[in-house]
Amino acid sequence: MFGRLMPKEARFYELFDRHADQVVRAGRELAALMGDFDNRLEYAKRIDEAEHAADRVTAETVRLLRTTFITPIDRDDIHRLITSLDDICDIIQDVAEAITLYDIRRVTPEAERLALIAQKCCERVKDLVGLLGQEGHTEAVIKTCQEIDRLESDADREMRAAISRLFREEQDVREVVKLKAIYEQLETVTDRCEDVANVAEGIVLEQS
Repeated sequence: MFGRLMPKEARFYELFDRHADQVVRAGRELAALMGDFDNRLEYAKRIDEAEHAADRVTAETVRLLRTTFITPIDRDDIHRLITSLDDICDIIQDVAEAITLYDIRRVTPEAERLALIAQKCCERVKDLVGLLGQEGHTEAVIKTCQEIDRLESDADREMRAAISRLFREEQDVREVVKLKAIYEQLETVTDRCEDVANVAEGIVLEQS
């Protein structure tokens, strides 16, 4: 009986990895969008594709969870982890959509820096998820969680500085409103990455 269940258990980690691949893909496309703004529609399309692929992995994970009697980690933790991963892709898609919706015509250096921090955070999430299925990696998981926390703090400081400069220097109120919203959404990407780190940290602490 347990032998039959083990392949299903291993699939959860495979699904986490597949989803994290899409998180990284979306994060890199977002940074590329900010760095090559003239081609933003093409990058936005790729972000949409990553988000849709991530949704499919999330749905597959939930289906597997419903049919698996014994899971490798707590069922609630599996659900929290996959939905937290999905939230990252969702907010990245929100940023790309907002750029079109708000008719953003230019990207500021602050937005580019925030996008690069978000990309790094997404890459650390991928590293973190890859460690979860391995034994004896508690310290590595904790260290990666700390790196994500540091990046989130960096993004928070960058966002506050960007908004402060925006209020001081931008004369067009509409631009202030639009760019402030973009800055806040970019910072939220790192918040959602930190949510994944918090779930992962809880998982390894329960198992240690």
